Amino acid sequence: MHHRTPSLFAIYLCVALDAMGIGLVFPILPALVQDVTQAAQVAPVIGVMAALYAAMQLVCAPVLGALSDRLGRRPVLLLSLAGACASYLLLACAGSLPLLLLGRAVAGLTGASMSVATAYLTDVTPEDQRARRFGLFNAMFGAGFIAGPVLGGLLGDHGVRLPFIAAAVLNGTNFVLAWVSLPESRQGRGGHIDLAALNPLRPLAWVLSQRQLVPLVFTFFMLAATGEAYAVCWALWGGDAFHWNGTWIGLSLGAFGLCQMLVQAFAPGPASRWLGERGAVLAGVACACLALVAMAFMRQGWMVFVAMPVFALGSIGTPALQALASRQVGADLQGQFQGVLASAISLASIIAPLGFSAFYHAVRSDWPGAIWLLVVAVYAVAVPLVVLGTRRPRIPGRV
Repeated sequence: MHHRTPSLFAIYLCVALDAMGIGLVFPILPALVQDVTQAAQVAPVIGVMAALYAAMQLVCAPVLGALSDRLGRRPVLLLSLAGACASYLLLACAGSLPLLLLGRAVAGLTGASMSVATAYLTDVTPEDQRARRFGLFNAMFGAGFIAGPVLGGLLGDHGVRLPFIAAAVLNGTNFVLAWVSLPESRQGRGGHIDLAALNPLRPLAWVLSQRQLVPLVFTFFMLAATGEAYAVCWALWGGDAFHWNGTWIGLSLGAFGLCQMLVQAFAPGPASRWLGERGAVLAGVACACLALVAMAFMRQGWMVFVAMPVFALGSIGTPALQALASRQVGADLQGQFQGVLASAISLASIIAPLGFSAFYHAVRSDWPGAIWLLVVAVYAVAVPLVVLGTRRPRIPGRV
């Protein structure tokens, strides 16, 4: 394939630019919402925007994935990038709440660029090279996600709409790059799409017949829910508790991304060897809770950066949990089970932002840091679920 080298470079750059575009808007979204709505409504509106984005993704991602199988990867990737560019332009120009919500809905509707990029990379990579190339794929996403919030915070301090214009430019650049450099990696098969198979909640019904898997599915749901608290409340908390401007919010998010990337690169393997897989998961929860309790009572912004390495260790058990989950069912049910876990995580991404934003709105004026104690409470519920859900699986024929 003479296109392989340029297409690989283009897909990696697409991933980095996509992550930058996502990260750009995080530090400044509260300021944009405040610019458009009444100040008191900021937290609930951000929660609704996050839930709307996740709901649109839940419904539309399977459709776009099926379309990429039928029509080919390239047209669906181009559609996703054009939609992302349009959504950021809508946010940049939005002068009312309905336009803000429309912008997030469009972003969720077409937000399949990462999954299609993953499928594209799979198409053009021999099996023996996939681990290395997916490692680079994840590293490019991580690098973009570290740089994005820092740049977004810096731009936002010069104009609340600038990060959204920059994100639109990044996605527009991405579109042109993909148009010019990415050949089709898979010829579409044509034919009809099975609409029943696109129901994103269909896999969850199967869990009811596999009772021993319910605690593990709820574990993934609860842990995914905790992650939504940071997306919804971090920038609000930084401004309320420490009077951070966009630059400092962006730097804190970038620092966290850097710490988490280092943890993911070096810590999970040794942690699983020393503590066992279940021990690594519980150690990660303990580190996250320790940092969250400290953050709830912090009075000065520099303390957040001191706690950041401990906070990032919260993800130390994520690969171990994925490995434990994969052993709870036989090889013939892996695809179905992973679909269930993906559905649970998607549901958490819809429900959790609404709950966390409502709670933050209630405590914002008295004690904004209290939001992190609620996250600790969610982790506390997850701990017994981890223990129950990762018991030795009872699979016929297994010792």
